[in-house]
Amino acid sequence: MIENLVLLILFLILLINSAEFSIKYSKIVARRMRLPYLIVSFFIVAIISSLPEGFIAVISAIQGNPEFGMGTLIGSNVADLTLVFGLAILISGSAGISIKSSVLKRDFFYLALLFFPVLAGLDGSYSRLDGVILLFAGLSFFFSLYLQSRKIKKEVDRPNFLQFIKSLALLIVSLSVLTISANYAIKYGVLFAKAINVPSVLVSLTVVSIGTCLPELIFSIKSLKYHHDELVLGDVFGTVISDATVYLGIMALIKPFSFNPLLIYVTGFSMFFAGVISTIFLNTDKSLSKKEGILLLVFYAVYLIVQIIINTMP
Repeated sequence: MIENLVLLILFLILLINSAEFSIKYSKIVARRMRLPYLIVSFFIVAIISSLPEGFIAVISAIQGNPEFGMGTLIGSNVADLTLVFGLAILISGSAGISIKSSVLKRDFFYLALLFFPVLAGLDGSYSRLDGVILLFAGLSFFFSLYLQSRKIKKEVDRPNFLQFIKSLALLIVSLSVLTISANYAIKYGVLFAKAINVPSVLVSLTVVSIGTCLPELIFSIKSLKYHHDELVLGDVFGTVISDATVYLGIMALIKPFSFNPLLIYVTGFSMFFAGVISTIFLNTDKSLSKKEGILLLVFYAVYLIVQIIINTMP
């Protein structure tokens, strides 16, 4: 038990330090590419930080246990949209998260992307056609973001090409270490929970879902401390959209599967409503305040209680 606790703490420390390096090198990459930090976080940070749940989902589909992977993807999205936003503000001591970029102003587009997997899964199954649609929707989002980023001009002091390549490599390394650290933090967190006889359902709903969004949480806290609010938004929204469309689509393409419809009715709709609420809050004075962050945490707490009740019913 002590060994698992010590290893958990060590990997959490490694997670925090790697997040700090990720922010440092993403700033250099953004300066060289003349891109806003939001674009960098969507394309680089979000893709790598979504690997924990994405990897779990794809492997579970290959091994014939897609429902587990699907629950991980959608469950972590609920945590990202509520727990990550709320905790990042409270822990960092920030006054809130503000929107300065026009990239996140197409609210309907983002909410439609979150509703696609809910609508497609209402019948308790995902076909290969559903997978194609989800994958196409996700890739279209990132491509449109890329096209939009090319129109954005940003005059800054640019680092030289060698410094850019070095920083890009170190950014990828630090984000990879961040992701690996999160995976091991999950592993030893689960082992520690079992050692102290915490119910398995409670472990899966807390340790796994929170654990898979640790990269986003730590990165968001660090970003807010350095006043890079758009990195937080890009990381969270980019990760959520990747999980809800690209990874879920890949799972369905690997092998069509059926699941308990409650997974969509509870977790899927919770993800969508969390997206609606966070979007409404972010459009209130173009910021997410501490009060609104607390309300998001309350939403996540209610979600956990409902999940526990449902999963413990005889």
